[in-house]
Amino acid sequence: MSAVSAHRPAHRPARPWFSSGPCAKKPGWEPGELKDAFVGRSFRHDHGRARLREVIRKSRRVLGVPPEYRVGIVPASDTGAFEAAMWNLLGPVGVAVCCWENFGFTWLGDVVEQLRLPDVRVHRAPRYGALPDLSRVDFARDVVFAWNGTTSGVRVPDAEWIPAERAGLTICDATSALFGMEVDVAKLDVVTWSWQKALGGEGAHGMIALSPAAVRRLLEYRPPWPLPKVFRLTRGGRLLEEVFDGFPINTPSMLAVEDALVALDWCADSGGLPAMIARSRGNLEAVERWVAASPHVAFLAEDPATVSPTSICLKFTDPGFERLPEGERAAFTARVCARIEENGAGYDIAPHREAPPGLRIWGGPTVDRRDVELLLPWVDWAVAETLAEFG
Repeated sequence: MSAVSAHRPAHRPARPWFSSGPCAKKPGWEPGELKDAFVGRSFRHDHGRARLREVIRKSRRVLGVPPEYRVGIVPASDTGAFEAAMWNLLGPVGVAVCCWENFGFTWLGDVVEQLRLPDVRVHRAPRYGALPDLSRVDFARDVVFAWNGTTSGVRVPDAEWIPAERAGLTICDATSALFGMEVDVAKLDVVTWSWQKALGGEGAHGMIALSPAAVRRLLEYRPPWPLPKVFRLTRGGRLLEEVFDGFPINTPSMLAVEDALVALDWCADSGGLPAMIARSRGNLEAVERWVAASPHVAFLAEDPATVSPTSICLKFTDPGFERLPEGERAAFTARVCARIEENGAGYDIAPHREAPPGLRIWGGPTVDRRDVELLLPWVDWAVAETLAEFG
């Protein structure tokens, strides 16, 4: 069915964890590092609140968040943080939604179907792997977008398309971008992320950073719809200051808090944000060299400038795969991933259920380049074996 052939590799990744969320823990992580967690106690106690404040302080420092921005911890991971932003802020002006993969389409659904805003302009990519025409975005509107398409492996290449002076707010889901690539936070009025992405923390907690313009909107605008308690960032026309001072809206896991601190300390001790970005870039470079020599895969992202170094998404291009009926392509992909996993060589590299058949390899900073390099021959072998099986 194909000229592709490969021998079963002799070596496996030392840490075969390539999930795009929750992501791999930092190198050398072990549960004993959480021994000082403030468990069995109230997070409202001064010591518990101090740990939460440390997460905010260290996140702000590592990411270089502008000093005038407010940074807080909110419930429900990045999803909760982003929806809190939309539910609190959208409505007084028109909205532009930029979407090119699953999460962008999810935010579009919230804007249109849940909030039912009347003035929405959609900038939709023509297909997975492409970006919409960002030059057409009107920044007199509030602009909703994800910096990095976690399910398509397509990112915005930079922030040059965002003007420094704008009438609307820029509201950005940056959870699979921060810590792994350059993100110009100063061009963003709202930035959301979670602990479980690039630094491999535990789930259920989100973070949000607000520019002065976003804070002014919170204070001046009252949405016409009910706001669930877990989304509320104001009370009685005032900012909920405690959310930005180590006192989340609902009870946090102090084990997860401690784990976030461990990850942030590793990041700082390893060279900070530049080192994290370099680690992610190194992982992508390993995949780039392999793709360039591969007869059976290509990046899903069509423009090299938009290829994500964190959520590295690939499509199968082997003629044998392309001859398969549409209904068999997903089964082919599942068999490739199963073969790799059965051999302990790579876990959770299947594509997102909404994405085209292919592979998704997390290349964020907690992943070692050597492990990526050891994974790729296993992909060659699994593809060759599966092509023979489906032939």
